[in-house]
Amino acid sequence: MAAVLRLCNDLLAKPEPIPQDCTDERWKWFKGCLGALDGTYIAVTPSASDRPIYRTRKGGLATNVLGVCTRDVRFIYILAGWDGSASDSRVLRNAIERPNGLAVPIGSYYLVDGGYTNGEGFLAPYRGKQYHLQEWGVGRRSPQDCEELFNYRHARARNVIERCFGLLKKRWAILRSPSFYPIRSTQCRMILACGLLHNFIRMHMASDPEEFAPLAEDEVLVGVEPVNVVETIEPSSQWTQGRDAHAQQMFT
Repeated sequence: MAAVLRLCNDLLAKPEPIPQDCTDERWKWFKGCLGALDGTYIAVTPSASDRPIYRTRKGGLATNVLGVCTRDVRFIYILAGWDGSASDSRVLRNAIERPNGLAVPIGSYYLVDGGYTNGEGFLAPYRGKQYHLQEWGVGRRSPQDCEELFNYRHARARNVIERCFGLLKKRWAILRSPSFYPIRSTQCRMILACGLLHNFIRMHMASDPEEFAPLAEDEVLVGVEPVNVVETIEPSSQWTQGRDAHAQQMFT
């Protein structure tokens, strides 16, 4: 595990913004986007004294893991170790405030779900509007206005992080049930190592054997931090107006 973690700079993906000439039907609507991010729970076995803070809203014991990925289903950044009771937005805030944390260059952004703030560097869907892909399944109605169309295309692209988490847990059985190693020194580092090995497979195998199969307080980051990066997570009227213009242009 320690040997794999030392390869983080070689195995983590380098974020690249969606270019102006992109023709990918899922991503061409989001020029400048670096990928998608979200949080997921991975079961852990905390000590008796730590169990209350690791208990999730559903009653399980888990660590809240922040994952950031590219459009080709590779991890850019992983932050593990937060207790299961922590909100996704709190974990993200901590990630960008760390000295060597998640860096979002000014002018670029990640797609996030409705649990996060729509602000500079993080493009969220419209709340109160149909969003999840299954809601537009076969035989159901099409998007009716610019906000619903934006949410639909946003969900199609952002779903890449759900696929990334799904493949990670499908591939490594040790992440599907809690182990009994120390949480911070081993269990959380194990999550990072599995993420790096996932990237290695995606990089070097012609086809991922798990790609079409049914899906069942450490950090790593690659590259040099850009000079001008997003430093806070807060609502932005300018960012919201930009999303409105983007949605209207998309609808038109």
